[in-house]
This record gives sequence, structure tokens and C-alpha cells, in this order.
Amino acid sequence: MRKHRWIFFFVCICMFLLLLTACGGGSSGDDSTNPVDTSDEDAGTSDDSTDSDTDDDEDADTGEDTDSDESTDDDDDADTDEDTDDGGGTDDDDDTDTDEDTDDEDTAVTDHEDDDDYTWDDGAVVIVTLNGDTAEINGSGAAVDGSVVTISSAGTYQFSGNLSDGMIKVDTADEDTVRLILSGVDITCSYQAPIQVLSAEKTVIVLADGSENDVTDGASYTFDDPEDDEPNAAVFSKDDLTLYGNGNLTVMANYNDGISSKDGLIINCGGTVTIDAVDDGIRGKDYLVVKDGNLVINADGDGLKSDNEEDDGTGYIKIEGGTVDVTTGADAIQAASDIWIADGTFDLTTGGGSSDTVSDSDSSAKGLKATGSLSITSGNFTISSADDCIHSNDTIDIEGGTFLLSSGDDGIHADVEIGIDYADLEITTSYEGIESALITINDGEFIIVSSDDGLNVAGGNDDSGNGGPGGPDDFMPSDSGALYINGGFFAITSVGDGIDANGSIEMTGGTVLVHGPTESGNSAIDYDRSFTISGGLLAAAGSSGMAMGPSSDSDQSYALLTFSTQQADTLIHVESESGASLLTFAPSKAYQSLAFSSPDLTRGQTYSLYFGGASTGAQTYGLCTDGTYSGGSQSGSFTAN
Repeated sequence: MRKHRWIFFFVCICMFLLLLTACGGGSSGDDSTNPVDTSDEDAGTSDDSTDSDTDDDEDADTGEDTDSDESTDDDDDADTDEDTDDGGGTDDDDDTDTDEDTDDEDTAVTDHEDDDDYTWDDGAVVIVTLNGDTAEINGSGAAVDGSVVTISSAGTYQFSGNLSDGMIKVDTADEDTVRLILSGVDITCSYQAPIQVLSAEKTVIVLADGSENDVTDGASYTFDDPEDDEPNAAVFSKDDLTLYGNGNLTVMANYNDGISSKDGLIINCGGTVTIDAVDDGIRGKDYLVVKDGNLVINADGDGLKSDNEEDDGTGYIKIEGGTVDVTTGADAIQAASDIWIADGTFDLTTGGGSSDTVSDSDSSAKGLKATGSLSITSGNFTISSADDCIHSNDTIDIEGGTFLLSSGDDGIHADVEIGIDYADLEITTSYEGIESALITINDGEFIIVSSDDGLNVAGGNDDSGNGGPGGPDDFMPSDSGALYINGGFFAITSVGDGIDANGSIEMTGGTVLVHGPTESGNSAIDYDRSFTISGGLLAAAGSSGMAMGPSSDSDQSYALLTFSTQQADTLIHVESESGASLLTFAPSKAYQSLAFSSPDLTRGQTYSLYFGGASTGAQTYGLCTDGTYSGGSQSGSFTAN
């Protein structure tokens, strides 16, 4: 019996060793001596050793620190605020191969911001009282030398009072956060940045509730080494910087930028930040994230800026909400890569506004400008710009929002593609209204006034003004673009073409009204390849010299009518043989042609055409609805194609 027990015990030991070999045989490096991840409490409950990846994912979701070297964990870790720097070295290689730029960007912000940034122990706060040309410090971690306060240790420091011709300097090798609580300060420095972070893991500037804080620098800086050019902002940081709190901050930047970080910059304020700068207002080199706040910026350069062009996953701007009021000599919001706007209220004026233009090809005065993609989810935008109001060298995606745009150049321009799911958009003045190589519009209201084309399908680097209104668009080969109108209401008033497609047009729904050109060298509708219509209402009035209507292979019936010149605001009325009204429209310009299509038109049927008269219906941008037409003169009849 005892012999059998030893045999049974020996078999159990062998099975246990085999199980360990199966679970840990693939480990390498230090992990080979620790095949079981003791940080994962669920590991021992799984019968399948291949489930270790999913166990680590669960740890990431529950907020537990994970030490696992599994390559699939990095994306999950990037979505949490937990510390994950102790993972295995193989993870970085996998991330390099598979992560998109947006993953890198999310990771950067996650590494920067933590909930603990915004909480601290009041009992451990170091109190610093500024007294003119000196300061009094109650606590450790900081020292004063004349009018210079130097912080050499991580911790929380609260400042109040006035400092004349001095500065707050952060210079620490500690790996914890430095917090600077501004609780009513007035700091001026004539020779360098009044607030400067030379070295810190991360610095959070806290604007105490109800406080008024002022920071002012001089027109020139003095550097120990003449070759130095930093600091270069009134509030300057070489490392990650966060602005937080419900107080107010006013920055007078007489030397260069207002607030600048050479790494990432996060603004999460409930108060007002006012900046007057001789160059850029707010700059986050690697990224600029605005979570909330009321930003009022007057800058000779750019307003909000992120300009790292060298490193992948940097140079972007994210705005989640708040109010942004910017007046600039250059771009209002400019990113070296992408711009994401989730929500917010924006009042942007650039380059003197839409009454001016940018004559220097090296200059830029755009409202929103992204070298990469530009995405807008929602928001309220009022933009008056000497250059494009909304611009991307790549793609623009608009999911919603209200837009009042006035431009000395284009209202909206993307080199590659514009997609609009919905927008309430009015362009009161522009050269081209909306322009890109590929334009897709699904819904919304679009009121567009342009000195050239209202909707222009043309791509590549924008070069407005080539040939003036009606001039050629040389920056994209003809016949390669496309415009898709799937819904929405359009009222286009143009000097050039109402809709100009260097390629094709496809309309499946919506209402399109064109108060088109009066010059014969342009037309209400102009396309190179085809214009197929299968739904919606089209009434495009303009000159007759180059008039075009939908293509003959359209599913919906249409008509292209030409006639003697009718004066502006003269009604044109179409009705069936039975007297049913199909269209009553008053173009705002003199017109000689009408491209017309409606679901109520029947191919091969005859319709009567009237001019003049009156309608009792409500008029929306010239289109009369729900009324009775009378008093017009019949001009003739036509047969629908």
C-alpha cells in the first residue's frame, strides 16, 4: 500500500513538472525563472494556458498594475491611467510595427495626464509669498535668491503676491509631479521668462479658484550663452505641462510666445486664459490638448499651435470643449499633423479677416489648418480669415456643427477629400466655397456665396486666384474628381460656376439651388465626365453660354432649358398639363438657363414654363413652397428627358 502511495506521488510530481513546462516553456530572459505571472490572480483558475492574454486584458480593465510581457497588452494599457512602464522589452517592438499614429497620440496623452495630477495633500503644500523683489518660503524644496525662486524638488507649491523683475524656475531631477498653485500673483520679468520649467517629470500650473494671475515678460531676453534661444515664452516648459483650475490667467508675451511646452501641453481649465503675444499664443510642440477653458488670444503669429514635424504621433491638436476666441496675424489653430475637435465654441479672425487676402505665398492666415487630417464632431464656429477658413493638406471629416464662415480665399479646402455627414453651414464670402478632389455630403444646410465656384471638385495644393473667377484649377488632373450629394439643402450664389466638377457628380437626394453666374464663360453646373441624378430637387439658374444639365443616363428625369434673359428675382414656374406645380423659383441674379430635375418630373411628359407673377408660398433662398402661383406669363413648354 505504501509502495502504491509513492508511485502515485511520483506520477503527480511528473505531471506537475510537465504542466509547468507547457505553460512556461516559451518564456525568455528573466521570465524563464518565473513561468507563472503572480500578478494575475485569475491565472490559476484557467485550464487553458493560452488564455493568459485575456487575463492580462482583464487586469488592465480593472485598474490592476500588470507586469506581463504579453505583446497584446500595450494597446489596453494605453487606454488606462495605470502605470505600465514595467512591461517587457518585446512590447515596444510590437507597438512599432502595428500601432497607428492615433494610438501613439492617445498613449502620449495618457502618459502625460493622471487623475493624481489634480489632487494633493493640503498639509504638504509649500507656501511661497512673493514680496516685490524677494520671496518668503515656508517649507522645503524651494529656495530664493534675490527675485528668483527656484524649485528643486517635486511637490506642491502655492504662490501669492507680486514679484518684480523676477521669476519662478523649476529645475528638478525628481520623477514626481511639480504643482505650482497660482493664488493671485503678478509676476514680471524684463530679461527672461517669468515662469520657466527647465527640468521636471511633469509640471501642473493650478489656477486657484477665483484668483486673478498676471504674467508679463520683456521685449528682449538675456541668455548666459548667446547661442541659446530658450526659454522663448512668458510661461515656458521643456517638459510636459498642464494648465488646470478655475482661476484666471493673463499673459503678456512681449518677447515671443505666450505659453509654450517643448513636450506636450494640456489645458483643463474652468477659468479664462487671456494671452497677448508678439508671436504664437499657445504652443505645445509634441501636442496640444484643450479639454476645457475660455481661451482669449491675440497673437501676431499663430493662436494655438503644435509644430513637431519630425516624430511620428506628434504635432497634433485635440480640442474637447471650451471657448476659443482667437485674433491672429497668421493661423488661428495650426497643427503639423492632425486636428480633432469634439466640441466647443470658436470665434476666429486671421490676417485682418476676410476683407484681406494673403499675397505672400510663404504666409498663411487660415482659421483651422492641419497638415494631416482634420476632424470635427460638433461645435459652433465663427471664422473670418484672409486665407482658407478650414484647411487640410489631407482630408476633412465633419460629423456635425454650426459654421459661419467668411474667407478671403476658400471656405473649406482639403487637398484630398472632404466628407460631411451633417453641417449647418453658411459661407458669406469666399473665392471657392467648398473645394477638394473628392467631396461627399450626406445632410445639412449649406448657404454658400463665392466669387468663383460654390462647390469645386479639384484637388492638390491650393492655389486660389489662378486666372481669377472662372480661371483654371491647374493643381489636379481633369476628369479624376467626384462630388456626391446624398442629402441636405444647398443655396449657392456664385460668380463662377455654381458647381464645378473636374470629374463627375452624383446626386441621390437633397435640394440644390444655384443662383449662378451671369457671365457666359461660366455655368450653374459644370462637369467633365458625368452628372447622374437619381433623387432630390435640382434648380440651377445661370447664364446659357456653357449651360449643362444632368447626364442622359440619369435615373431621375430632368430638363435643361435656355431662354431670353430674365431679371434677378423674376419667378420661373413649372407646372404639369394638369396644373400641378413642380417648381416656383426666384433666382437672385439675372438668368438665361435652368437645369431642373425633380422626383415629380416624368420622362416624356410635357410641362408648361412661366415667368413673372407671384406666389403666396413661403420663400426660402428663392424657392417657393406651400403656396399658389398666379399672374405669370407662359413662355412655352418642354418635354422632360
